[in-house]
Amino acid sequence: MKEEVHAEILGRSASEIADSIRALVERGDLRPGDTLPPVRALAEQRGVNRNTAVAAYRQLSHAGLVVAGGRAGTRIAHRSAVPQEGFAPDSVLRDVGTGNPDPALIPDLSTALARVTGRPVLYGEPVIDRDLEAWARQWLGADLAPAELAVTVTNGAVDAVERLLAQALTRDDAVALETPCFLSAIHTVRLGGYRAVPVPVDDEGMTVAGLHAALDAGVRAVVCTPRAQNPTGVSLSAQRAADLRAVLAQHPYVLVIEDDHFSMLSRRPYHSIIGPAHRRFALVRSVSKFLGPDMCLAVAGTDPRTAERLAMRLSPGTTWVSHLLQRLTHALVTDPDVGELLARASAHYADRNAAFAERLRAHGVACDPGDGLNLWVPLSAPARLVSEQLMRRGWLARTGDEFALDGAAQSPHLRITVHDLADADADRLAADIAEATTPAGR
Repeated sequence: MKEEVHAEILGRSASEIADSIRALVERGDLRPGDTLPPVRALAEQRGVNRNTAVAAYRQLSHAGLVVAGGRAGTRIAHRSAVPQEGFAPDSVLRDVGTGNPDPALIPDLSTALARVTGRPVLYGEPVIDRDLEAWARQWLGADLAPAELAVTVTNGAVDAVERLLAQALTRDDAVALETPCFLSAIHTVRLGGYRAVPVPVDDEGMTVAGLHAALDAGVRAVVCTPRAQNPTGVSLSAQRAADLRAVLAQHPYVLVIEDDHFSMLSRRPYHSIIGPAHRRFALVRSVSKFLGPDMCLAVAGTDPRTAERLAMRLSPGTTWVSHLLQRLTHALVTDPDVGELLARASAHYADRNAAFAERLRAHGVACDPGDGLNLWVPLSAPARLVSEQLMRRGWLARTGDEFALDGAAQSPHLRITVHDLADADADRLAADIAEATTPAGR
């Protein structure tokens, strides 16, 4: 362990002291592993109450910048990168953890592109394409109870969530996130300096007790995946959604963000936790799962006040979403042939996942196929150990540890993407997973 560093920490309030330490880290005067002064010493150095120093360290801990080690002291954290979706680079193993859609089921853009090219869009013109806005208003409005609805277009769902949180929160504000949690949500909250409050997910979605506890902890925003939750694949039941709406009815100004990332491909009904009287909300739907990850566009249906704040971060010609991309999206989602392809894609993902879950059950591994591109496989052994055995058998899978928000170090789950496996490969992977969970296989 490194010796305590005596870089000059400034400030009189908790926020000023925390900002000073952040600046020292950014300049390289404090490095990962360096130990900060004990609370009592820092309070004496700055001439402040001990509780002020404690609060400063707590802010930094919530932001992931420091780690409290008890008698070992408070140290600057090693900032490891959050895992990302997609293929693992430079791997010779068969990657079954990508989270990718099937490229054969992504619409061909060439025909639609020829129809949407036209006159150029100039500075000062409307940010949102008129036809896309009208279509999105109908699509989103069908699933939202509040009567007042504004539509905003962003560069994908991650961009939408980041902008929504930024317009409503300040650094160290608390955000309720599902656990296990979608990787991009973890990344967004960490980069924004917000404090993540985990809400457990069970087989009916976000739990009522977990939401109660998060609201009691003072969260100012809630991010929920109503269906095809990533990584678990669970969807909210009608009763669970109603129970969550009842809880949120007592907190109408908490920002509720629903990320319906699987939207057009989902096999489950949409049940919203946004009640008719809720004042701050957003339903976000991106097109990346069904039109392709490179189609970085999402539409958000929000309350008018939130829309006004989002509009301040979008301006014609500088931070708008390409009108060519907007026109292309509208052309595709209104094309009957594309609609037929998406229906086949929805059936393909559901059928292939269900077939693989049945393969696992035949080997004694219980698995609910859920909804979405992936399977969440419960194991009778720590996922890390099973993953290591699968690597020896030629497979690369994701462990549940990567999606843990609450520091779980021994997840008993794998998240795997199997819809593109040939039957023979699927048979082999199912057998290998079952074997890897046994003491003999480990």
